[in-house]
Amino acid sequence: MGVSLTIFDWIALIAFLIFFAFFLNPRLERSRLWSATVTPLASIIGSGYLVCAPLLYYTVGDFASLAMAGIVTLAYLIGAAIRFNILHAEPIIYESSEETEFRKFILEIERFSNLVLSFAYMISVAFYLRLLSAFIFSGFFHRDPFLENLLTSAILLFIGITGKLRGLKFLEFLEKYAVAINLSIIFSFIIALAAYDIKNGYHVNWEGKPVTFETLQILAGILLIVQGFETSKYLRGVYTPQERVKSMRLAQIVSGLIYVSFIFLITPLFYLLQGRKLDATAIIMLAGALSVVLGFLIKTGPLVSQFGAAIADTIASGGLIETEMEGRIKARTGYLVLSLIDVVLIWSLNIFGIIAYASKAFAFYYLLQTVIAAAVALHKRKWAYFLLFLLLIPVLAFITVFGRSAE
Repeated sequence: MGVSLTIFDWIALIAFLIFFAFFLNPRLERSRLWSATVTPLASIIGSGYLVCAPLLYYTVGDFASLAMAGIVTLAYLIGAAIRFNILHAEPIIYESSEETEFRKFILEIERFSNLVLSFAYMISVAFYLRLLSAFIFSGFFHRDPFLENLLTSAILLFIGITGKLRGLKFLEFLEKYAVAINLSIIFSFIIALAAYDIKNGYHVNWEGKPVTFETLQILAGILLIVQGFETSKYLRGVYTPQERVKSMRLAQIVSGLIYVSFIFLITPLFYLLQGRKLDATAIIMLAGALSVVLGFLIKTGPLVSQFGAAIADTIASGGLIETEMEGRIKARTGYLVLSLIDVVLIWSLNIFGIIAYASKAFAFYYLLQTVIAAAVALHKRKWAYFLLFLLLIPVLAFITVFGRSAE
């Protein structure tokens, strides 16, 4: 017996095709700004929307969209510290020949923060692709840890070897397709949700939940779901500082609008989560309740989103290695090095068990970068920036110490 499609199925399907054609149109593909934006956007979006909505509902109830707005605003301010460093700290660190005490101070913090980020990237890339393999086997085959590790290793070697042989442009080519599919799925979901809310009315009880210390810990962890904007910083060998700043800002604005609008529009469906255990399939259930087409798209979405996020962090890691090695090891070689290290990690450690350490490392990296930004702002007497970064430092210290990993 065939499946009858509803109006929401057709809306979701048509929206997906329109957005997919838009994201793959030749003019957009030729845009340097879009090419630079794809990497941070892939890393920020990932499969975060699959986790954020149910997690925020269980944490703050119907005020999930307001909490999400606060989280992406805080992320944007943290991104401001990274952008400030691209424009003002990098010239001091990498271009100045003066051996002042101040330059030595921020150079040491920069190198330490890059070391911390390298650890986070190694874990996160392995995690993304191991999760991708788990999705594939749970959806189409019987779960087998050995075969899942084997598939993860094959994907890692594919990324590392093609990155070494073909370079950044080829990895960006793969990334663009992954991002195009993922964004098209997300936008089709958003359009279908908007149609549902218009047809049925936006009925929300606006029931919140008590704000406790645990609430703040979980919200701090959700902030780390929307990390990834720092990848723009490590495209230094290909894009100008202005292009990297623009790409990060655009990626954060687009992803922020996606996250907030998605959670706002899905809030009327939160009642379906009442009494349900929190897990990764919660959002798939909500999508399936709205549309058969969306249910299928959301099941396939994590496959491309994990792949795209892994490539984004691989690209950034290669750029980071080239920066730290002062060009002695090129980014192409860095891609391969990261992939080989991750193959070893996959077979020797439980990636799912140590991903929380990567989240802590990302938060600590942001803390160190904000310390650099505050020091440079003070040095250059940019008082408004200095005050902003000074306020962010204790917030990031709290997230580093107390934030609970959402993975």
